Amino acid sequence: MATGGDSNLEAGKLEFSLDVPFPSSHEALIALRSLSPDQEPRRGGISKQLSVSGSTLRWSADEARILRVSVSSFLDHLSLVIETMEMFGPSLLCDAAQVC
Repeated sequence: MATGGDSNLEAGKLEFSLDVPFPSSHEALIALRSLSPDQEPRRGGISKQLSVSGSTLRWSADEARILRVSVSSFLDHLSLVIETMEMFGPSLLCDAAQVC
């Protein structure tokens, strides 16, 4: 679900939130570790929050352009993570976790 604003945000901030379901909590944790944001090089402008519980990802930004670029980049990375997990299959994921 994408939203253009939220009453919990500061005035003038834009927000994008996304729920990404995974087949298992193990796969969700792998995605989280792969996609966790690096520290932002500049202060302010955008903030990101990733969590597995609830599977919700939230961004807020001061400018639509900053939000658009950040979300677009994240979606590219998310697509790559999902394709990689599908290619190597659940058996490799289970072997790595020693659980299944």
